[in-house]
Amino acid sequence: MSKVRTSIAILLLALMLFPVYWMLNISLSRTGGALPASLIPTNPTFQGYVTALHDQGKNLVTSLMVALGAVVVTLVIAAPAAYALAQFRFRWINWALLTILICQMIPGIVIANALYTLFENIGLLNSIPGLIIANAANAIPFGVLIMRSFMLGIPPSIVEAARVDGAGPLRAFLSIVVPISRNSLITAGLFAFLFAWSDFLFALTLTTKGTITPVTLGIYTYLGSHVANWNAVMATAMLASIPAIILLVIAQRYIAAGATGGSIK
Repeated sequence: MSKVRTSIAILLLALMLFPVYWMLNISLSRTGGALPASLIPTNPTFQGYVTALHDQGKNLVTSLMVALGAVVVTLVIAAPAAYALAQFRFRWINWALLTILICQMIPGIVIANALYTLFENIGLLNSIPGLIIANAANAIPFGVLIMRSFMLGIPPSIVEAARVDGAGPLRAFLSIVVPISRNSLITAGLFAFLFAWSDFLFALTLTTKGTITPVTLGIYTYLGSHVANWNAVMATAMLASIPAIILLVIAQRYIAAGATGGSIK
């Protein structure tokens, strides 16, 4: 029975990874078409990657800056908020959680249109800080919910002991709560990075002059001028997938622990 389950799991994994392999195959193909000559590239070339780096290298750096900035803003705001919602016992906590859930359900296009008007008035359109704020606003509610579920297991006595020893509220939070909540912080930060890295809606709505172009928007505009040169398009897609793949592989054990809550030894 275990062999049957293993075989089914391998088959499902192969089906899910086939699109990634197909992108890799086309990116190494010399034909430039969406249908390479064979399932295995017999005469591969890296010209598509050279073209992709030349045309989309700046956009990759832009997306990296936006994603890292969104992670920082998300954690700086969401971590204290999650701790407050986890440790403080007030009647309005449940209403605050309901508000956060409602914020998660608002369609992204509604938020994007509202931010467009706001950013136009305050001068944040077509800027990296504007995209950072937009993507962080999208990730903060999710980060609060993830970290709060973990911080509910932190005994208040640990923080109280630090306060007795002379630590202020901020120092106790940074020295005690943050290290204990490492798994949930990594999980929330990783999802914030992935949200910002894969964002297309905010990139399309909040950048109107073409001076700031994340890689998702770059691939979208790339298709119009390179439909006959798919190896460059797929090479760009492969390059855009590498950071997410690396982060997921490195942080997978933290994701499992942070998403399911934690324990205090």
